[in-house]
Amino acid sequence: MKRFCAAAAIAVSLISVSGSALAGPTPAPPNAYAYIGYPNNGQTLPAGKPFRVWFGLRYMGVAPRGVQYPNTGHHHLLIDTDLPASFDEEIPSDRQHLHFGAGETETTLDLPPGKHTLQLLMGDYMHVPHNPPVYSKKITIYVK
Repeated sequence: MKRFCAAAAIAVSLISVSGSALAGPTPAPPNAYAYIGYPNNGQTLPAGKPFRVWFGLRYMGVAPRGVQYPNTGHHHLLIDTDLPASFDEEIPSDRQHLHFGAGETETTLDLPPGKHTLQLLMGDYMHVPHNPPVYSKKITIYVK
């Protein structure tokens, strides 16, 4: 029993040090973070009119998919969804997970009326989140 408890304590401490139990193989600077520069959290945007979303990134660089260079990755915009349950798999590509694998730092969205959430998640050269994962705060916008 003592050996089991010691092994469990070591496992918990390793998870605490790494910041995530399951994360991709590509390292990221521990102080790196992504952010949404526009629109602002809580902002109301007009329905039927596309709007610009621009992405920010600190302490990392942007590189297209397939380019393996230290401390770089590319943006993925999560729309009306949460971060993945685990960070050790490729980020899905669908209407809620938009990939910007060419290294884009902005896009234009046309969302239906209602309440929406936006969040950025950086992916490495293979669309897998970094270790530790680099993501923005989730913002809420309203389209009316």
